[in-house]
Amino acid sequence: MRGWRRSAPDGRRRGWATVEIVASLDPEAARAALLTETDLLADLYRDSDPTTPVPTCPGWTLAGLVTHVGGAHRWTATLVTLRSTEKVDYVTVPEVRRPRDQQAAAEWLRDSARQIITAVGATGSDVPVWTPFGVLRPAEWWIRRRLHEATGHRADALLALGREVAMAPAVAADGLSELLDLIATGPPWFATPLEDGNTLTLAATDIDAIWSVARNGDTVAWTGTPVTATVTVSGAAVDLYLLALRRISAGYARLAISGDPKVLDTWLDRTGF
Repeated sequence: MRGWRRSAPDGRRRGWATVEIVASLDPEAARAALLTETDLLADLYRDSDPTTPVPTCPGWTLAGLVTHVGGAHRWTATLVTLRSTEKVDYVTVPEVRRPRDQQAAAEWLRDSARQIITAVGATGSDVPVWTPFGVLRPAEWWIRRRLHEATGHRADALLALGREVAMAPAVAADGLSELLDLIATGPPWFATPLEDGNTLTLAATDIDAIWSVARNGDTVAWTGTPVTATVTVSGAAVDLYLLALRRISAGYARLAISGDPKVLDTWLDRTGF
């Protein structure tokens, strides 16, 4: 599959005996997916009632969801353009407010993703900038982060509209990998989701990908190598991703769970994002 690579990302391997090979989107594929996912969300918004409640984001409507995604895309583009090493004030971002007109808002959302890609290209992928997780990271990091803000919130919109969440398996798998990377940053951003001795495996049934997670100090680390786990969840990559995002429950019919389900319950209780 074009854009699907095998790599060994940094920051996951403390405590593991070997460095394992895992799958992720390459930078070109991540850029294309950011545009596609944002465009699909814009299409949904353009053709739907903007006052539709979004149950997975309590208190939000579709209009509020689009405001959040498009505004944060533009905020990210501004942060990268400024090469900022500190958080940028949201109110200083140009055209950060969603247009009232629904068609104009859809176009505003589409353009917001393109602004991120333009900003990273002009600034340089390796230039360190501020992130919410306590350390500076290369500007390229924001492409993937905003991609999966778009994938997660497009899923929210589809669920709100009573539609099935369809997503390219490689994109969903990368979303799960990215989420696990964020969870692995540990406290104070995330509580330790596994007790000592417990392990979690997520196994995709529609793509060659597996995530084996173990406790590592006060956080977790994961590999792409199968291991015997305390609990294993199998399903399509998109369903594993939605479970990890807590958009569907562990009782979802297309998921298969073996082992101790209480370990999964604890994980989900502690990894709200």
